[in-house]
Amino acid sequence: MDVLLTGGAGFVGSAVAAGLVAEGHRVRVLDALLPAAHGGSGRWPELPAGVERVRGDVRDRDVVERALDGVSAVCHQAAMVGLGVDLDDAPEYVGCNDLGTAVLLSAMARRGVRDLVLAGSMVVYGEGRYECAEHGAVAPGPRASADLEAGRFEPPCPECGEELRPGLVTEEAPADPRNVYAVTKLAQEHLASAWARACGGRVLTLRYHNVYGPGMPRDTPYAGVASLFRSALARGEAPQVFEDGGQRRDFVHVADVAGANAAALAAVAGRPGGTARAYNVGSGEPHTVGEMARALAAAVGGPEPEVTGRYRLGDVRHVTADSSRLRGELGWLPTVGFAEGMAEFATAPQRDAVGAPAS
Repeated sequence: MDVLLTGGAGFVGSAVAAGLVAEGHRVRVLDALLPAAHGGSGRWPELPAGVERVRGDVRDRDVVERALDGVSAVCHQAAMVGLGVDLDDAPEYVGCNDLGTAVLLSAMARRGVRDLVLAGSMVVYGEGRYECAEHGAVAPGPRASADLEAGRFEPPCPECGEELRPGLVTEEAPADPRNVYAVTKLAQEHLASAWARACGGRVLTLRYHNVYGPGMPRDTPYAGVASLFRSALARGEAPQVFEDGGQRRDFVHVADVAGANAAALAAVAGRPGGTARAYNVGSGEPHTVGEMARALAAAVGGPEPEVTGRYRLGDVRHVTADSSRLRGELGWLPTVGFAEGMAEFATAPQRDAVGAPAS
């Protein structure tokens, strides 16, 4: 199959490119090589032999039209990721993620390309699933600054104020985006659903949970927490763990995310026109942020993590994946466990400031 892979020079995108090539697909990568992800040199990272490279912005209609020439499906990975620095980032997030998606979808409609695998995110859920002993499943509101300042990090039951028990979130959970990035990722899903209904397209959205692995960018506010901890240890510094380190996440290896994309691409063409379906992509092994920091530090004999008590208002406390839909419908299974993956990642290459792998 001839596939257009947007954002294919990025951390996840380049792993997806390698996975698709290994499955026998012909891959054309479209990437703007934005400085936030790739530094200022404009150099391409290493990609598999035979991958066609097109440098251009997904917001540029002419570039996208040319990139779609001859392809039968699109894997859309291009996006600004992470919480960003502050609200000054909002226009760029909306431009890259939502305008870029709209330009791509309109071009796909014109060119008759009807199969799309969309990179989504667990951030659309806001907080994850919670159970109250008295009131059952509840949806806690945003945490208050006063509680966070006082070290009260667990969201209480909105009905009685008692402690909640976190669980696994399914794709049927209502969306509750808590920051600008999350809003843009949800908007991407809505845009893709509208496109599918309007032109008979098919879209499978993969809601990634916390992706980590070799090739993550180093030392950038847009990187995930795993990369920030890894970068600190590489400098001989203790990882700085926010809150009390008890935040629960599902850390999923980038190779497994690439496998999920290959499975979705194989399945999307067989769906009826107008299909829009989402899948969680998680390892099925919830761990705390503190556990991850300690695992990385232990793997390199580095400094013990420091629990700082600091917080970010856009963060949520617990969100972990129920990935049974992906396993049952697409036959996907994770292959890299937490202990194995963190031990590998602790010494794996990261991307340096120019977008090429570095130790």
